[in-house]
Amino acid sequence: MMVRFGLAAALLVSLAGSSAMAQTAGTPIGTWLTQAGDAKIKISKCGAALCGKIVWLRNEIDPQTGRPAIDDKNPIPALVGRPVKGITIFNDMRPSAPGKWSGQIYNADDGKTYISSLLMAGPGVLRVEGCVGAICGGETWSFAGK
Repeated sequence: MMVRFGLAAALLVSLAGSSAMAQTAGTPIGTWLTQAGDAKIKISKCGAALCGKIVWLRNEIDPQTGRPAIDDKNPIPALVGRPVKGITIFNDMRPSAPGKWSGQIYNADDGKTYISSLLMAGPGVLRVEGCVGAICGGETWSFAGK
């Protein structure tokens, strides 16, 4: 099962978002809907950094198995059977510029971790960017609430 919530295929693409009235001003803290609309990521403060966890999947059940989708491409054997819903896809995004956080993001679509950044692109709009070697791309998530 493919869960497109991050850096799959051409890595990331663009989209614009919704209202952010409840959002903490100037930070991505809150819940975000991915570009494809197939996952929600809850971003919260974790010490001096930000972390993001998958809290909702449009297709939580894998149609091939009838069970919750699992992280079957993870290179760490002990993590291979864990459900995709609940995975922390980033846990050490640190401030790198005003309105920007940098670190790494995990992509369950391919089991890889990428250099990444989060950038507040406007009210209710979060730009998630990443690079694989010299190839970089991005996706814009829309604010989905607290």
